[in-house]
Amino acid sequence: MPFEAINPAAFPTPIAPYSAGAKAGNVLYVSGMLALGEGGTVLHVNDAAAQARHILEAIRITVEAAGGTMADVVMNHIFLKDFVDYSEVNAVYAEYFPGQKPARYCIQAPLVKPDCLVEIASVAHIG
Repeated sequence: MPFEAINPAAFPTPIAPYSAGAKAGNVLYVSGMLALGEGGTVLHVNDAAAQARHILEAIRITVEAAGGTMADVVMNHIFLKDFVDYSEVNAVYAEYFPGQKPARYCIQAPLVKPDCLVEIASVAHIG
């Protein structure tokens, strides 16, 4: 099945060969998002809550660019550099999913850049 690449214009140039999202039919797969600026600069160093907010805003923008809303997100894959940040990230996460909660998992894993504390990938069903 062919897919449509979703790359919001406001996003920085990706640090690797990927699209922010890929929409196949009514399913949108959002790439793992990090709190990165232009040139791959890590934003909000040492602040997991701010990184989570930045990431969830990027996911929101990507979902909206594909014609959906955050209410269409059905699955989140959350990666934390350290579980010490779990409660901070959960507090921000809850703001973005106030109604029905998507399925999710959260694991501790090393991330692509040492100053990255959070990474989130999502799946949304739109329409």
